[in-house]
Parts: sequence; structure tokens; C-alpha cells
Amino acid sequence: MDRSTLAKILIGVAIAIFLGFIGGRQQQIADNQVEILRQIRELRTPPTDPEKPVDLKLNIAGAAAKGNENAGLTLIEFSDFECPFCARYFRDTQPQLERDYISTGKVRHVFRHFPLTEVHPHAVKAAEAAECARLQGKFWELHDLLFANQKLLDTPSLLNHARASGLDMKAFEPCLNGQATVTVRSDLDFGTRNGISATPTFFLGFAQKDGSVHVVEQIVGAKPYAEFQSVLDRLLAQAGAQQ
Repeated sequence: MDRSTLAKILIGVAIAIFLGFIGGRQQQIADNQVEILRQIRELRTPPTDPEKPVDLKLNIAGAAAKGNENAGLTLIEFSDFECPFCARYFRDTQPQLERDYISTGKVRHVFRHFPLTEVHPHAVKAAEAAECARLQGKFWELHDLLFANQKLLDTPSLLNHARASGLDMKAFEPCLNGQATVTVRSDLDFGTRNGISATPTFFLGFAQKDGSVHVVEQIVGAKPYAEFQSVLDRLLAQAGAQQ
């Protein structure tokens, strides 16, 4: 056997040993790749297109809401409890909007669900839990706990959050087993039909006499307070001019 042939054999054996070594780790590597891709997709900033005008009529009957029912301007949030950008809005922007617009009666805040099921495996069940809380008049209490504990949205954790919110567990547990699914899916379908692809997305519009909202503006993403302020003040001035 010449040296060339021997070298080829040795190289082949080395490659075989190396492949054998990494073969047992292929599943772990694949799992790691899936997790990395999930995190990259989750951390990717939502579209930052300028606020664009829209024109649609949105029925908000039955949706969780806070603020003055007779406010001329309505802010409708489509959100996902497992979305990091939604949590950023909840943490950084919503408290200021609450202070300056919602608690003062200028703006009514309505919440609807848009769980991104492809990247957030617990989002649908968390949304259903919030709807079950709404039926007991404690939507916002559970809403705050869910956003404050985004890493704890599995079913046992949802039950713990419900207890901490003071919910009647005898009613909550059966509700969580499917009673709120239709509501969450309806919100998701509506958002999809109207072009929502990222969370949070906000529709802003004027309350109508029939209880619906005439949506005229859209904001996409966890924008800073100043950007919301600019749009809200402009629309409030417009609403005042129409009265």
C-alpha cells in the first residue's frame, strides 16, 4: 500500500470518527437552531412604517375596555401577552397614556387579542385566560399580571395568576378549557382580515352612536409616548372641531 492510499484511508477514518462524534449531537444542534431562530424572530422589531390612515368600522361590543364610555376618541389595542414589544408598550408607554388621556376621560382604551401562534406557544391560552377574567370583571387585573410575568404563561402559571387576581377558580378553570376560544379566534380573524401582521397594533377612531368605532388611523409597534401623544392630540382636536 503506497503512502497516498494510506493517507486517504487515515483521512477517511478521521472523518468517520468526527461524524460519529457529532452525529449524536445532531438533534441538540437542531433544537438549538430552532430556538435561536425563534428568538431572532421574536426580537425582530415590528414594521415601523409611518402611521397610515385607515377607514373601517369596528364593533367593540364585549371587548375589554377602560376609560370614559362617552369619550370621543377610542384607542383599540390588538396585542399578544407573550409578545416582548407588547410588554414594552405596557411597561413604557401605557402608564403615561393612562395618566394623560384615559384616566382624564379623553380617550377610551379597548383591548382585543392577536396571539402570534407561530412564535408564541402560550399566547392563545393566555388570551383565553384574560377573557375568562373579563367575564368576572377582572380583565385588567389579570392583564397586568400576564404582561409582568411573560415567562410564566403555561397553564399552571395562568391558574396561579388567576388566583392572585382574586378570580373565582370554580368558574375560571372550566372557562379556561375552551369557553373563551371563540372570542379570541374572532379577534384574531378580524385582525388578519384587516391587515394586522405585528403586535402591538393600534386602531384609533371616533365613537359612533351605535357603539361601534370609525377607525381613521393606525399605529404599528411599541412606539414611544411622544408619537402616541402627537396622534392622539391631533385626533382629539379633530373630534372637537366636529362637535
